[in-house]
Amino acid sequence: MQRQGFIGGSAATRIHVAGGVLLAVYLAFVAWYTLRPLDVPWVMPASLRPLDGIRGDFAQGWRTGVRRLGEGLVLLAPLGVLLPMAGGRLTVSRLGSLIRTMTATALVSLAIEMLQTAVPGQVVDVDSLLLNTAGAALAHAAVVPAGRAWLRRAVRRSGTALLPEEPAQGRTPTIPRVGIAPWSDALPPSSP
Repeated sequence: MQRQGFIGGSAATRIHVAGGVLLAVYLAFVAWYTLRPLDVPWVMPASLRPLDGIRGDFAQGWRTGVRRLGEGLVLLAPLGVLLPMAGGRLTVSRLGSLIRTMTATALVSLAIEMLQTAVPGQVVDVDSLLLNTAGAALAHAAVVPAGRAWLRRAVRRSGTALLPEEPAQGRTPTIPRVGIAPWSDALPPSSP
């Protein structure tokens, strides 16, 4: 059975499949882009203090700073839309959806940063994690609520009803409580 808020029938399948395929393709692209070895004459040390890298980029000039901000915000921004799309739920708390998306994006970004420690020419930067998560949050806030509202209206116009909430595996069976045996029954007989 489908849980509350899921689109009924073939529309759910199409959205789940499209979201899952696009998500897999995009994550493969991000892995290639961020984890490929770079041929550089020197490597900067890891930047583990928040906002230090951004300050350093702006110290080199506004153009460099804005480019760095843009790259950081855009890299994982599509996850803000693809993750909810792969989930396929129409009726969900906006805040809950945003928090789940930001958490998943932060974990993906953290995994990328940790994997970059083993890639020649790539540098770990905590600012990337912050910017990637913020970019996904902005994309989610800009697209997902309006997209869900549009899909809900489309479902209502088509006459497809959203199914009521039912547990995914049916009702949990209840077992009557069994009393505890008296001590005399629980202990083996003593030998003389």
